[in-house]
Amino acid sequence: MKASIGDRLIVESATTGVARRDGEIVGVHHADGTPPYDVRWSDTGHVSMVFPGPDAHVHHYAGHGAGQEERTGTPA
Repeated sequence: MKASIGDRLIVESATTGVARRDGEIVGVHHADGTPPYDVRWSDTGHVSMVFPGPDAHVHHYAGHGAGQEERTGTPA
């Protein structure tokens, strides 16, 4: 998984009836774009450091591979 500042991290819910979470990536700790990421969550506005799991994927911001999504466990 690789991301850039401005991309969106989307975390799917494994529980029925629980909404997925998404947020803007506001910080990347490694030059190659690998996790962890600082994410500002859209539902709370809180920023936290995230190590995405297999239920997460990145929606790349326009200009970083517009419209593409990358899932964990998938070669980039």
